[in-house]
Amino acid sequence: MAKMNTAPLSGMRDFLPLDVLRRNYAIDIIKRVYQQYGFEPLETPTMERLSTLEGKYGEEGDHLLFRVLKRGEKLEEALADQPTQATVSDAGMRYDLTVPLARVVAEYRAKLPRYFKRYQIQAVYRADRPSKGRYREFYQCDVDIVGSTSMTVEAEVLAAGAEVLRELGFGPEHPFAVRLNHRGILRGLMEVAGVPSVSEETVLVAIDKLDKIGMDGVRRELDERGIETATSTKLLETMAAAPTTDNGEMLAWLSDLLEHSEVGSKGVADLRQVLLLSAQGPAADYLRVDPYLARGLSYYTGPIYEIDFPGFSGSGGAGGRYDDLVGMFSGQSIPACGFSLGLERILLLMEEQNMFPPRLAGQPQVLVTLFDDAIIPASLQLARELRAAGLRVDLYPDTDRYGRQFKYAEERQIRYAALLSPREIEAGVVAIKDLVSGEQVEVPAAAATAWLRERVE
Repeated sequence: MAKMNTAPLSGMRDFLPLDVLRRNYAIDIIKRVYQQYGFEPLETPTMERLSTLEGKYGEEGDHLLFRVLKRGEKLEEALADQPTQATVSDAGMRYDLTVPLARVVAEYRAKLPRYFKRYQIQAVYRADRPSKGRYREFYQCDVDIVGSTSMTVEAEVLAAGAEVLRELGFGPEHPFAVRLNHRGILRGLMEVAGVPSVSEETVLVAIDKLDKIGMDGVRRELDERGIETATSTKLLETMAAAPTTDNGEMLAWLSDLLEHSEVGSKGVADLRQVLLLSAQGPAADYLRVDPYLARGLSYYTGPIYEIDFPGFSGSGGAGGRYDDLVGMFSGQSIPACGFSLGLERILLLMEEQNMFPPRLAGQPQVLVTLFDDAIIPASLQLARELRAAGLRVDLYPDTDRYGRQFKYAEERQIRYAALLSPREIEAGVVAIKDLVSGEQVEVPAAAATAWLRERVE
């Protein structure tokens, strides 16, 4: 019989037990922090209408949508009539969690509180080229606040994101930064450089690639996109002139540069307010104003931000204000702002930097061994008693020699093995072996549960 290819699809992954435990460890911390900030959970379908998804993610986003074929007679009709990608598909896999949120707000606005604070932790899908830390299926961990134009919203979501990272162990020993910019500043810079309004979005797409392709690459891309050489040169000279010191100096430079741009000046004022409101919070030490952070998604309207980890390419999370997105579905102007953590890259960094605790919640704590067939009922009863007391207990299924049973426990990182044989049963004790220290003690059977509960992690 020929062997089938059992590897997952490119860009998809299987998660073995340790992987799942590590993911659960991080997700539990993320949920706890988000809930501390007053966010409540939301879940949305994996598939959305194509009309919901298309046109929301900028120039490149539509190309990365996983489209889903029509079904049944509708598909047969589409295939029979000069089929194209547009005519054979009517649904897509969700690309992010923000657009589904906007749809939900438009659909259920009357049932939601005045300020809707939600968190959402689910998989998203992109037809991207897989690479290290980049997958076609990956989880995002979002917080969003809908209903307020106040910059306190930015301060809250930035604080929640920074606190999650600190709780996961990032900080002085495992540094990160949150780059901060404003769409108004970017538009002001376009005005100063003489970029026509009709070309703003195409220029922003090029600037968004600055970290990947450098200044020369941005210049080439602007040339390819038909931007006049004089305009490109002025824009790039301005970019090169930006100070690289503290946030105060950067904002002062931007304020002078954009003093004649109404939209640019408002962007500077908004960022000053965000920094002021964040000054005493967990994000304060990590915020870095970067006037050329662009964020390619077209729905952003105000402050935008992105998490950087030194020495690691790609973003660990991002977000911003999107005051017009909900209105695309509802016909009403409803302000909103959010922040998304990229779970996969955070987990990869934590693994590379040995940031996970040695034992994780969910791993078995005790192994109940089997001496022989006659002892099986007593061993099963012991396992039931330990489980009833809240311990996580594995029962070895076969009557192997103890050495093999102990090796199995060590493979599963189970520290304690409970031994029952005719001698222990006759003496009314349970023998408990510490597989780390090698010490073995006999504990009265009635006290075995309490003894283990005092010692397990």
